[in-house]
Amino acid sequence: MNPSNQSLLLKKAPDFESTDFLGNSVELKSYKGQRIMLSFFRGASCPFCNMRVRELIMAEPEFEENGIQVIAVFASTAAEITEYAGKQNAPFPIIPDPQMELYSLYGVESSPKGMLRIMLQPLKMMKMLLSGFFNLKSINDDPILPADFLIDAEQKIIQIYQGKDFGDHIPISKVLDWK
Repeated sequence: MNPSNQSLLLKKAPDFESTDFLGNSVELKSYKGQRIMLSFFRGASCPFCNMRVRELIMAEPEFEENGIQVIAVFASTAAEITEYAGKQNAPFPIIPDPQMELYSLYGVESSPKGMLRIMLQPLKMMKMLLSGFFNLKSINDDPILPADFLIDAEQKIIQIYQGKDFGDHIPISKVLDWK
């Protein structure tokens, strides 16, 4: 885990104000009293990221039932999100952060090894190729590793999951088991 990530664990989540790709205001402090999964992704064209967005959309009823709000962040412009991840009509905010300010605030890691690690997993690669999200644009995106932050109702970070490859996020079951 990134040392700057580790220093955030069990501390108040860094507050932020932003705008989602649809132009809606998103303020972390407005979620006080609710549990949040703050998820960081690579670029909006990343097929692994889009597969995860689809997974989050499919799990939304269970998140809602368990009182968990999802906020997604992409290292892309609003236009790129609209062209790729935004086409899925996610029921949660997706924040464009092309300058990677939130990534810095939360200590999200980058590593070219993330691409190599995913390429060495033939089942994940096959699933990605068959997902309908494959494109070549994402090859040039920054090698950001996914990261998920579970933030409690008092806005304290209770768990940090730093992905090891481009498709590695906290399992949905672990998020749903969060009490």
